[in-house]
Amino acid sequence: MPRATRVSTIRRHLVQDGLVDLELDEAAQKADHPAQHENDGFAARQHVDDAGTLLVIVGAYGPDWFTTMREVRHRLEQPYVKCTVDGDASGLGEHEVLVWWATPEELQARKRAQAQQQAPLIALLRKQDAAPKAAAERQALEDAGQAGLW
Repeated sequence: MPRATRVSTIRRHLVQDGLVDLELDEAAQKADHPAQHENDGFAARQHVDDAGTLLVIVGAYGPDWFTTMREVRHRLEQPYVKCTVDGDASGLGEHEVLVWWATPEELQARKRAQAQQQAPLIALLRKQDAAPKAAAERQALEDAGQAGLW
């Protein structure tokens, strides 16, 4: 179940991360096409779901609205922001996403998925770090064994 989320908080996070708030009113967001705006940016509005929970709808606008949408999604799903972003919710335009505060279960699932995705890279880095150490230890043992012969 999504947690209540205020539009002002989501706006603040996005603006602090460098995105431009176009400050479109709700009517303009619902009626507008994203590519008609001259500047790239976002607009956010409050939404109440069927269960009565306050959520936020964020839309990307401008000539490169698709890139702006990627940035919105990326920034809101950062560990320090802790939001869940859903672009497949019913009633949203192709340039809009539904945003809410992530539950602890959603955050744990995200951490597990990220760890699983990064596991091969971490294993490779550990193997690369271990190789010079093992070579140095072998050389030290070899040098110690040969020193006794002289």
